[in-house]
Amino acid sequence: MNTVITIVIYLDIKLHTPMYLFLCNLSVVDICYTTITVPKLLYILLSDDNKVSFTQCLTQIYFFFIAASAEIMVIFAMAYDRYVAVCHPLNYHCILSKNTCVLIVMVIWICACVNSSLLTNSILKMMFCTSVTVHQFFCDAKALINISCGGMDTFYILVYANCLLLGFCPVLCNMMSYIRIIKVILSIKSNEGRHKAFSTCSSHLTVMAIYYGSAISVYMIPTSESYSVLEQNLTVFYTTVVPALNPLIYSLRNKDVKHSLRKLVKSNYFLH
Repeated sequence: MNTVITIVIYLDIKLHTPMYLFLCNLSVVDICYTTITVPKLLYILLSDDNKVSFTQCLTQIYFFFIAASAEIMVIFAMAYDRYVAVCHPLNYHCILSKNTCVLIVMVIWICACVNSSLLTNSILKMMFCTSVTVHQFFCDAKALINISCGGMDTFYILVYANCLLLGFCPVLCNMMSYIRIIKVILSIKSNEGRHKAFSTCSSHLTVMAIYYGSAISVYMIPTSESYSVLEQNLTVFYTTVVPALNPLIYSLRNKDVKHSLRKLVKSNYFLH
């Protein structure tokens, strides 16, 4: 479904707007999530070979960190897009011009790659004294921490920096922007105008709540064998289920996407 949304946005020139550019990038990130984690899991289930080399593990972690970092920043960019659209509609295309949006997307992916490189490099300094068994369906950083016995200082410093820069700050800014958005929506006199303004933000709010809620739940669970099954289930949810839900939330609640999708299906039908 993420691939379909990306194709629809690419083919329909009416959807070449900042909101759909960010939505397209969110779909790419969600495709990356499932591509990074699911194929190896399927191989393990089908072959019954649950061994993962250290190189494979680091590679998986590196690309997973890129996807995770990019998703947080894309969601933040989408919140800013909704803020400008609702609170400054007359200056929307001036503030979020084509060049500005392309620059934002480039910065997002460059920062995601740099952040992932730093985090992955810090994992190389960890020491694993006894167990080398990762109790997770993919090489997750928390699962490696659980079996590490030292050399985690640099990693923890970077994690705390990430929690501040990619966790607390974006969430705070998102909350502040939506408080402002709600005030503007409530000031609109017509019910139709309020409904239209709120509908442009509800999908993003839903995606943001599901992603942050599931991700925070995983990393807030105490490190304990009694919680290992719950941790694995929540990890599966936010790395496979959430990416699958995102396109459904946007496509089912967005008239433009549904219209473009129907137009694409009809054109292909008549061509055949």
